[in-house]
Amino acid sequence: MRHPILSAVLLAVAIPSAASAGRVTVEEASIDALQAQMTAHRASSVTLTRAYLARIAAMDRKGPALASVIALNPAALAQAKALDAERKAGRVRGPLHGVPLLIKDNIETADRTATTAGSLALAGNVTARDAPLVAALRRAGAVILGKTNLSEWANIRSTHSMSGWSATGGLVRNPYALDRTACGSSSGSGAAVAASFAAAAVGTETDGSVVCPSSVNGLVGLKPTLGLIDGARIVPISHSQDTPGPMARSVRDAALLLDAMTGGTHAFAAGLSAGALSGVRVGVIRPKDLRPDLAARFDAAVDVLRAAGAVPVAVVMPDLDGLGAAEQLVLETELKADLDAYLATTPPAVTTRTLAEVIAFNRAHAAEEMPYFAQEFFEAAVKTRGLDDPAYKAARATSLRLAGRQGIDALLAKAGARLLVAPTYGAAWLSDPVYGDQYDGPSAATLPAVAGYPHLTVPMGLVRGLPVGLSFIATKGADATVLGAGYAYEQRAHARVAPRYLPRTEGR
Repeated sequence: MRHPILSAVLLAVAIPSAASAGRVTVEEASIDALQAQMTAHRASSVTLTRAYLARIAAMDRKGPALASVIALNPAALAQAKALDAERKAGRVRGPLHGVPLLIKDNIETADRTATTAGSLALAGNVTARDAPLVAALRRAGAVILGKTNLSEWANIRSTHSMSGWSATGGLVRNPYALDRTACGSSSGSGAAVAASFAAAAVGTETDGSVVCPSSVNGLVGLKPTLGLIDGARIVPISHSQDTPGPMARSVRDAALLLDAMTGGTHAFAAGLSAGALSGVRVGVIRPKDLRPDLAARFDAAVDVLRAAGAVPVAVVMPDLDGLGAAEQLVLETELKADLDAYLATTPPAVTTRTLAEVIAFNRAHAAEEMPYFAQEFFEAAVKTRGLDDPAYKAARATSLRLAGRQGIDALLAKAGARLLVAPTYGAAWLSDPVYGDQYDGPSAATLPAVAGYPHLTVPMGLVRGLPVGLSFIATKGADATVLGAGYAYEQRAHARVAPRYLPRTEGR
């Protein structure tokens, strides 16, 4: 189901036909390849932008109908034209100059598109302000092509949610098998980049929302160290865990995006080396009860690490009993506090100014907002006792201790390792509007998400025609370490396979 508001936003943008987009190549094109086309005058930012818009029109609205883009930026072509003029005048800002990107629709952009988090309650949230990370991307020369669909409210509304669905955008489809989940909450960013609707995209993560959609859509995704990227002007869940992150088709593209998102204060892309794993001890986490096909793919990935010079060391997850309950209390408490604070800054057109008012809005618009699942998390969060609650403070301390000192740091120390690897998730499950997400496989997301440590996923191939990812996890601030290791693995594995938009997986 798509809401009429979405169609109105999309029709406000003139979408070129495939013929008018010219003969430029954008499918599977890297950022470097796009720059090479512009440098050689085989393409311009305008022609690239038109080509991506035409591809979105042909495949996101029609054809496989991925529903990955929730709104297009009506100023995108004007931005591209201005950047082409700069290039003609001899000014090229850097690797992203003139490159079209997509932004998750819980991140504010200073154009005429609303920042909805997928909810009809935020349909009027046109703030006319850029999140700092978006401003940084603009300074780097990126074209903001539009906003991506997402799991509504970044998947914090219900215990029975269906990942990738929002009342504003409908259900995002996985481009590898259209009946499968694109995961979430950065579902649209994952599906759109996999389908080459933009060079790369920005997602956000609280626990798994960058790495899961990256993994199941065959992408590289980085959940960076908490605080590395400014997280202001993003519809929040938890200040203890929320972070934006880059999603791309290669580690280098993700690193280039990260460099720009951090305002040029880092040079992660320049530090990438195919020899980064030589002599490096790597702790290998092998989850229990892996399906044989996923286990075989993971074992092959560890062999690639070994061939790249790494020294794999088996590690066993410690008993971290109590982590889940502690994290849940933290998220519920911070959701109420942080969302109330954010809603107070929204324009007058947004009439829901508190979480309690959002809950009431959803009840009043239940046919549109809650046709598949309810709002159990919201209802629990609104009852929490605030950031001064001793139980909340104790839960946050427990979370940090279990995920960090007794979790990732203890595993690294025991193995004498610089980083850990594990399967990111299993293959994508069926999108199920009746029962919601049905998944009981492995997940590497929670420990780095709760601890605030960096977590990179890189494609490690297909399982029954569906992508799976390899996770690289390290301690706080070691973003360069995971990016370097992921790049070294990627250069040997060459494991990414482009999507074929099958109606269902070949393995059914």
